[in-house]
Amino acid sequence: MSKTLIRGAKVLGGEPQDVLIDGETITQVGTGLSAEGAEVVEAGGKVLLPGLVDLHTHLREPGREDSETVLTGTRAAASGGYTNVFAMANTFPVADTAGVVEQVWRLGREHGYCDVQPIGAVTVGLEGRKLAELGAMHESAAGVTVFSDDGKCVHDAVIMRRALEYVKAFDGVVAQHAQEPRLTEGAQMNEGVVSAELGLGGWPAVAEESVIARDVLLADHVGSRVHICHLSTAGSVEIVRWAKSRGIRVTAEVTPHHLLLTDELVRSYNPVYKVNPPLRTERDVLALREALADGTIDIVATDHAPHPHEDKDCEWAAAAMGMVGLETALSVVQETMVDTGLLDWAGVAERMSFAPARIGRAEGHGRPVSAGEPANLTLLDTAYRGPVDPAGFASRSRNTPYEGRELPGRVTHTWLRGKATLVDGKLT
Repeated sequence: MSKTLIRGAKVLGGEPQDVLIDGETITQVGTGLSAEGAEVVEAGGKVLLPGLVDLHTHLREPGREDSETVLTGTRAAASGGYTNVFAMANTFPVADTAGVVEQVWRLGREHGYCDVQPIGAVTVGLEGRKLAELGAMHESAAGVTVFSDDGKCVHDAVIMRRALEYVKAFDGVVAQHAQEPRLTEGAQMNEGVVSAELGLGGWPAVAEESVIARDVLLADHVGSRVHICHLSTAGSVEIVRWAKSRGIRVTAEVTPHHLLLTDELVRSYNPVYKVNPPLRTERDVLALREALADGTIDIVATDHAPHPHEDKDCEWAAAAMGMVGLETALSVVQETMVDTGLLDWAGVAERMSFAPARIGRAEGHGRPVSAGEPANLTLLDTAYRGPVDPAGFASRSRNTPYEGRELPGRVTHTWLRGKATLVDGKLT
């Protein structure tokens, strides 16, 4: 069994400590530790966090391996400090059966860069008409606990109610892509001043907010758990805040790009900024940051959405929606939340590891950095600052909105159950 001694790391941003890993487990945390034969990682000045957990990742396999595979996606995850990712169901074929979710789960286990927990579709084929095999997917080897038609909204209230009732039996959760389809037909960007000036079809905030309002009421009626994917508007924040004040079992996520970027960037007509939900206004961005800081929004999730070059290097109207995010998420959170004083590193650990693991019931992840816990860890050089170069990404796709932009922080090491998957910024 291998041993690793991480020396002088600021655990969750606190005072420097040593962390000893023996095999798959953290065995000691303290100062002045030593271990014969251990590999020593000098971590002075760096921040040690529990391995990150992403509740919203698109790995594209099966069916769109030209965009991403489980292997390349998990390598990207390890590069970004993640030890567990939840893979969305909008693959080809759709992950709406036990067979497909088990395939994705087994691919994750075989590749070994991070754990992969498949998300099951809510409806057959993401078509919104008939519930998928929710129970069979939960009982499968993949043990699915999160279900989502992400990419599409479960717009039928009866179907959504039935899904909430079904997953309640095994403490599952329905993760809703809140987008009223009739209100967003032909929409290309956020509806507002910029869309009016550019003449692009507008995507109104109410298209998101109306679905969230309906679903928190349904969750309350059923007594089940609902999770709101990629919340993006100030109005959505207020609805979730109200629901939580009523004791409704709702959780919500925000993406890194919605914490940093605004619809003003669409003036460039660069399709790299085309995303679902769209980039919103500065007012929305500030409201999202405040809500993440005060706990109204529970977690940061990447919505890592890889696309091949030809699907993004085209005119705006024809371009696919989505951005890659696994390898830059922690840097964006440092810039928007830590460097602004809105969160400390313990708060980041809560929102990027502890809370997503709780919501997704990710066993062995989102655990404290303490003796006896699984050695799922990430080490971050917070003093680093440099430009984003997508040529160095582990992801198969390069559709990042941050190319050439200077961002702080660099993940130097990631450990999955004691095994180093990233060493000095390089995949093992």
